[in-house]
Amino acid sequence: MHSIVTVINGEIQKPLRLDRYVSEFLKILSRSQIKTRNLKANINGKKAKLSKLVSNGDELELIWDESPVIDLIPEDIPLDIIYEDDNCIVVNKAQGMVVHPGAGNRQGTLANALYYRRLTMNKPELRDSQPLSVRPGIVHRLDKDTSGIIIAAYNDETHSFLAQQFKQRVTRKIYAAVIHGVPKDREGRIETNISRDPRNRMKFTVAANGKTAVTFYKVIKSRNNYSLVLLKPKTGRTHQLRVHMRHIGHPVLGDPLYAENYRGNQFSNISLMLHSKSLAITLPGEKEKRIFSSDLPKRFSDVIEKLNRMKENG
Repeated sequence: MHSIVTVINGEIQKPLRLDRYVSEFLKILSRSQIKTRNLKANINGKKAKLSKLVSNGDELELIWDESPVIDLIPEDIPLDIIYEDDNCIVVNKAQGMVVHPGAGNRQGTLANALYYRRLTMNKPELRDSQPLSVRPGIVHRLDKDTSGIIIAAYNDETHSFLAQQFKQRVTRKIYAAVIHGVPKDREGRIETNISRDPRNRMKFTVAANGKTAVTFYKVIKSRNNYSLVLLKPKTGRTHQLRVHMRHIGHPVLGDPLYAENYRGNQFSNISLMLHSKSLAITLPGEKEKRIFSSDLPKRFSDVIEKLNRMKENG
């Protein structure tokens, strides 16, 4: 069981349904999870329905069930481990690894590998067991083809502690990317609304009725009409960085969804050039944030080296 007590401090402009406030502003549960996780609420000390309108100044007490269990097969998959203790693990995820089991991806995921490690730490005799019903410890996600730093929890208490920091936007994440072209401004802020693309359910797009998304970028170097940039997302929308780079006319190199019309002959077979470079987050029992980071992967150095060998345009 999870619970929080919070006060609405001026973030809504007009009265809003409680379930919408939870999913769109607090972001602790999605609309579908509100039902499956049996959310209960008190508003200003009184039991309330999820359709009840809330306003600035209201005190909310929210209670909901643990995340549902799923069947996981423990798998001994090699991982590049940056940090590990009894509560959590930080991994430099390889490009191509799916983070969370889903349709068509029940094995070979980061969750399978982490479950094996958890059993190895606590119950070695279960390492080769059949699928067991467990709660996955994934706190946040990276796209399959995005490499880099990701943190996961080994117990429910740590999961809740870490997840709350992501929901409150107090973590600091930095990504590296190689993008098409050279932005006019060397540094900038991108703010749009993002929603699922109605014409292609695999993609997301900038749309007036979407959720607010904010990204900061900084150009590190440019060469031959490509740029190496650092990206700092303030929000955590699905595909946010990829959508925002496409939105300003500089999609991420190798992006099969958002750079399909930008492929050049010199990089026709390149994979997604997006890497989670660092994460600053507070661990359980600690007061100060730790910063976990990883070097740029070989695919970045290969592209940068190739760009350096090319003649400058013009």
